[in-house]
Amino acid sequence: MRVIVCASQKGGSGKTTLSGHIAVQAERQGAGPVAIIDTDPQGSLAEWWNSRTDDSPLFAKTSLDKLEQDLAALQAGGVRLAVIDTPPSVTAAIRQVMNLASLVVIPIRPSPHDLRAAAATVDLAETLDRSFVFVVNGATARARITADAAVTLSQHGTVAPVTLHHRTDFASSMIDGRTVMECDPRSRSAAEVVALWDYLASRLEKAAQRGLVFDGATPFGASRASRTFGRRLGTEARI
Repeated sequence: MRVIVCASQKGGSGKTTLSGHIAVQAERQGAGPVAIIDTDPQGSLAEWWNSRTDDSPLFAKTSLDKLEQDLAALQAGGVRLAVIDTPPSVTAAIRQVMNLASLVVIPIRPSPHDLRAAAATVDLAETLDRSFVFVVNGATARARITADAAVTLSQHGTVAPVTLHHRTDFASSMIDGRTVMECDPRSRSAAEVVALWDYLASRLEKAAQRGLVFDGATPFGASRASRTFGRRLGTEARI
C-alpha cells in the first residue's frame, strides 16, 4: 500500500482540498481502493467526505496512537492507497504521520510567508528520509511571483511540473463533497488535477522502488516480530 501525506506548517496552504482531490482522482484512475484519513483536529476533510454522495474514496476514522495499526488493517482489507491530511504544524505527531509516508506532498502558495514556512516541513521530511514534492497551489496565472516561487522551491527539492491555479471552482466543489473533476470534468482546474495525479503516481512508483511502501505488518523494513495487525477498520462507516 502506498501512503501519501499532505503536510505543511503553514495554515491555508490548501492541504485539505488537495488531499480530497488527489484521493478522488486516484480512485477514478484505477489506483484504488483509496482511503482518506484526517489527522487535523479541525476535521475539514472528514466534513467534506460526510457531504459526499459517493462512498469512494473510503474514509478511515482513526487516531494518531492507532494510526499504524489501522493502516495495517486497511492494507489487509485491500486498500492500495491512503491519503492523509495533517494539521498546519510541525510537531511530534506530524513526525509520526510523516514517518509512514511513501510520498510527502507539500502544497505551497506562491507567497513569501508560505515559502519561509516550508523549511520546517522540508527539514522533517529529509530527517526521516521521506520522498517529498512541492506543489505550487492557489497560483495566479501569468504572475511573476508564481514562477519565482517555483524557482526558489526547486533549490530545495522537486517541484511538481503541474501548478494548481486559484479558481473559485476548487472552493465551491468542496462545499457539497465533490471535486472539480466531478463538477466539470472539462474545466481547466480538472485538467490540472488529472495531470498532477499522473505525476504523483509516477513519484509513488519511484518511492516503491526505494521500498517506501506500507506492507501491513512490516512498514519500511521494520522488524516483523515487533508488529501486530490491528482490528479491521470500519472504513465505510460515516463519522
